[in-house]
Amino acid sequence: MSVRQLVAKSILLALTFVLAPAVLAADAFPSKPIQVIIPTKPGGGTDITGRTLAEEAGRILGQKVVIVNKPGAGGSIGVSQLVQAEPDGHTIGYVWNAPLTILPHTLSVPYDTEAIVPITQVTGGAPLVYCVASDFPAGPGMEFVEHVRANPDKYTYGTDGVGSTVQLAGERLFGPLGMKLRAIPFSGAGETKKNFLGGHVDIYGGSIAPILGNVKEGSAKCVIVTTADRNAALPDAASAGDLGLADKATELWRGLIGPPGLPADRVAVLQEAFAQAIRSDTFQAFIKKRGELGIGGTSEEFGQKVRAEYAGNGEIIKAMGLKKN
Repeated sequence: MSVRQLVAKSILLALTFVLAPAVLAADAFPSKPIQVIIPTKPGGGTDITGRTLAEEAGRILGQKVVIVNKPGAGGSIGVSQLVQAEPDGHTIGYVWNAPLTILPHTLSVPYDTEAIVPITQVTGGAPLVYCVASDFPAGPGMEFVEHVRANPDKYTYGTDGVGSTVQLAGERLFGPLGMKLRAIPFSGAGETKKNFLGGHVDIYGGSIAPILGNVKEGSAKCVIVTTADRNAALPDAASAGDLGLADKATELWRGLIGPPGLPADRVAVLQEAFAQAIRSDTFQAFIKKRGELGIGGTSEEFGQKVRAEYAGNGEIIKAMGLKKN
């Protein structure tokens, strides 16, 4: 080997040692705080569970996990911002069913459910609930049903948007039971609760977490849960199965998603870290008190669930005659 070749090899070797740490640092993930877009206002079930999960995940990832609320249009505004984010894994989203499996059928949203990257399902097995004030003149189950049937179009119920999960779940039960209620859309469960407590709507429609404290203190009572079986957190509320409509049951789930193009290796890091957070004793105890299950499955499993529900909701919405706005 000539002197020139030896010099060139030495320079190349020196550059390798100098550049290697920089390359490794560039590949390190996460290299800065993770931003989680939640497409609701603070206070709803998705926001509450998301904040608790973020604390656990931050310890595992070694970076802060920061919640950013981007409410509006039934969750589609937040998801629309997510899909425009740099697909480097430092911006992800935490959503419930509607923005992915319902709204693309009813709104002209600037995103494609198929292109969004599933990371992991966080919660599942939870019902949506319909609750009234403690002095409402009817008890849970068929007593509530019969009272509403005797007073068509008198009562209003809050939803998380037109054609939303709460509205679809309600109509799947109310229609077959002959109940005529007027749906009033809000930006999420937190807003629905505020308007319910303020007397602007007669019935709270949403997840368990935001309303549970009011039930325990006696200012509200829940009359129907949308799952086939009763829920341990609200044992007095009748289930879809109790009403003879187990086949019309609806489950609320929440999950983490990434923008289109999020690399598989970073999906894997996020999935594993958040799955560990979901399995933690702290999060499991928190979720159990709210009548939900912590899932933490694979990206592939979550993707299959989203696609199947998206297709099924399309059929229901078509049968209801809802048109895309």
